[in-house]
Amino acid sequence: MDFPELLRLFGSGIWGTLKLFTVALIGSFVLGTILAGMRVSPTPVLRIAASTYINVVRNTPLTLVMFFCAFGLPFLDIRFGASSSFNSFVYATIALTAYTACFVAETLKSGIATIPVGQAEAARAVGLTFGQTLNEVILPQAFRTVIPPLGSVIIAMLKNTSIASAFNNRELISAMRNAIELRGDLVIAILFGTALAYLLLALILGRVFDYLERKLVILR
Repeated sequence: MDFPELLRLFGSGIWGTLKLFTVALIGSFVLGTILAGMRVSPTPVLRIAASTYINVVRNTPLTLVMFFCAFGLPFLDIRFGASSSFNSFVYATIALTAYTACFVAETLKSGIATIPVGQAEAARAVGLTFGQTLNEVILPQAFRTVIPPLGSVIIAMLKNTSIASAFNNRELISAMRNAIELRGDLVIAILFGTALAYLLLALILGRVFDYLERKLVILR
């Protein structure tokens, strides 16, 4: 295998990582926001359900969550298509989403706690429901408050996509293993290139969140 072929192999791995990351990012933000809303809900059942889910999943190793999705869901005959590669991608996405959403929820909850109570009381005074107050008053400010810690959570999720390679997913680590099998004489260069790829992706994400923080920060 020559150098251009190695680059194409790594390119396909990076593309696989980005696809997995992007879908899991959207899913974890949606689920994490719902869980955060449940955590501050006036309904005890919702608070207990969200707290239980977060405490159980957050304290479970991601590898175990991946194992459950990759082997437990097929055992329960839960599949999403005829292609095994597509199913593996969906299972990995579900695992990453379910796991990362817990950290997104807890980060958002800490942001909600920084919002003055008077704002929620004023919203209720003008007739807004809890859901309207949360969506229109509290969450927009909470997101802007917790941009830096959210950035750390998302960068950690980017690196966690590497675990998906153990479950038949095409991403950067699986591309690295294939490259080493084909060109064992370049193992150090391949390892260095893989680390560099993750470093560049993480730095790009870091710059994005730095930009968002400067543009959206709330001064108190």
